[in-house]
Amino acid sequence: MKKLFFLPLVLSGFLFGQDYKSDSVAMRKIADHIMTKGEGYNDLYQLTKQVGHRLSGSEGYSKAVKWAEAKLKEAGADRVWLQPVKVPVWVRGEESLQTKTGNGTWQSIPMLSLGNSEGTNGKVVEAEVIVVRDFDEFDKLTDAQIKGKIVLFNYPMKQELIETGEAYGDAGRYRYGTASLVAKRGGRAVLVRSISTAPDDVPHTGAMSYDAAYPKIPAVAIGPKTADELQRLSAKQKIYAKLVSNCGMRDDQDSFSVIGEIAGTENGVIVVGGHLDSWDVGEGAQDDGAGVVQSIEVLRLFKQTGLKNKHTIRAVLFANEENGTRGGKAYADYVAKSSERHVFAIESDTGGYSPRGFGLNMDDAKIKQVQSWQPLFVPYGVYRIEKGYAGADINPLQKLNVPLAGLQPDSQRYFDLHHSHSDVFEAVNRRELLLGATVMAQLIYLIDNYWK
Repeated sequence: MKKLFFLPLVLSGFLFGQDYKSDSVAMRKIADHIMTKGEGYNDLYQLTKQVGHRLSGSEGYSKAVKWAEAKLKEAGADRVWLQPVKVPVWVRGEESLQTKTGNGTWQSIPMLSLGNSEGTNGKVVEAEVIVVRDFDEFDKLTDAQIKGKIVLFNYPMKQELIETGEAYGDAGRYRYGTASLVAKRGGRAVLVRSISTAPDDVPHTGAMSYDAAYPKIPAVAIGPKTADELQRLSAKQKIYAKLVSNCGMRDDQDSFSVIGEIAGTENGVIVVGGHLDSWDVGEGAQDDGAGVVQSIEVLRLFKQTGLKNKHTIRAVLFANEENGTRGGKAYADYVAKSSERHVFAIESDTGGYSPRGFGLNMDDAKIKQVQSWQPLFVPYGVYRIEKGYAGADINPLQKLNVPLAGLQPDSQRYFDLHHSHSDVFEAVNRRELLLGATVMAQLIYLIDNYWK
């Protein structure tokens, strides 16, 4: 086994002119430092418990900006600045949903309005509920069956898909655009089964969008168990719902992404980042407090260990990923106008679970080089290095031909709590969180040394 493992290691090193023995030693030092002295877990406690949830344009987000600015300075960044971003502002307000069957009594059920949706302006919307499983069932209904009704789409995440991100993308269609489909046919509101892998009844919010050609009707997420129960009841009798909500969009607001860097000796910038905003429920611990503190940890690692970086290493804590991605777009616009050469960018935005790989969005030659480093990462649990999606905030850099990567942690638990009240500090494991920061720092170390 040792011979089989060592041979490709040597050959890869030969092909790319690399000293794998010294790199392995350096990567072990990085791991030892972060796993024993890393402060990311404590940072996350501060961000979640002292700042809390932080939707773009909220008071919580303003507090997060101040916290992040101070934390980057504390971590030893040579330079820290705020990048202006005009962000959309969505406010939830008071909301409630009740259902009943036939002549039964009204029962309150857990619900969350979807982000960027319009509510009922505090008025009661009461109507019969029509339950469908998917678009095919919806399309078979006549306009007369939909008009004046509330439509529930009970489409579950596909549990048979091992990659939960794939299942999320599949189910996300029902969250993003069904409100306008229902409005087009005269419906009064839409309910969607939460995009969740958990066997519970916790509602999960998330962004939706409207087609400007149709009325903006309320869009609400309900828990999986309630969705299944309403599906079961609808086969026997009529169901009614009573919805009240005060959510809606407000005027755009001036805000900031927070940026800190350690200067390098050569021309070129390496970006490590996550998004500072979160939804207005839970504490935004996994999404994306984890990515924020891991990015800060990478800067701290280089500063505390005296590891000499050739390129400038820049932590970008992006604004407004959740309901607009304007922070990522603003940063790409800045890069396009500047004379800075960006060598590489990596994002962490899929939770602070144990790292399993990297998704690479770059040319084939660079993918091959990063894949040649895989044996160096195996001791740290990383075994998948492949072409894939990097991240919403750094994706705009693709048009500038910047090589991109996304940290890929174990995904099995992430969507149990994603965008819900369950996304709290207590759901994060210290070792898993710091191991994610470790492999990001290790990859940046290799990029810094072997890419021009």
